[in-house]
Amino acid sequence: MGDVEFELQRTIKAPVAEVFVRLADIEGHNEWMPRKGSILRQTTQTSPGPPGVGTTYEDSTQVGRTPGEIVEFEPPRRLVYHWWDSTSSGKVKMEGWPGYTLEPVGEAETLVRHDARLRANGIWGLGTPVLRLMARRERTAVLDALEKSFA
Repeated sequence: MGDVEFELQRTIKAPVAEVFVRLADIEGHNEWMPRKGSILRQTTQTSPGPPGVGTTYEDSTQVGRTPGEIVEFEPPRRLVYHWWDSTSSGKVKMEGWPGYTLEPVGEAETLVRHDARLRANGIWGLGTPVLRLMARRERTAVLDALEKSFA
């Protein structure tokens, strides 16, 4: 098993509640998520209703479709997604937990602490060094796009 964990930070020029809403709006990700530097192509919410714990989604990526769900939802402070990629027999190859902790900086800015955790199981764990580089690049592109979406 190979585990990857890291944290990135960014100050976004927008109030904390607005940043949280943007991060929690699953289908809204399609409007601002990066096209360059990301394997993500489209995100679709697969359960009805507003986002919250248990809300499900599916990411279409360069390497296929990946299901996921919201596992922490504490507006406007904390949001964590969980996604997984399984073999055709149902064994989980890889899974990740991209999370966001938001802190107001005055009334018009938000400090975003973006923690990312990735687990590669079985033989896929051998690719952990490459996965670490890919994950850091992907998560940095997401923060860059989030910041740009408020510019």
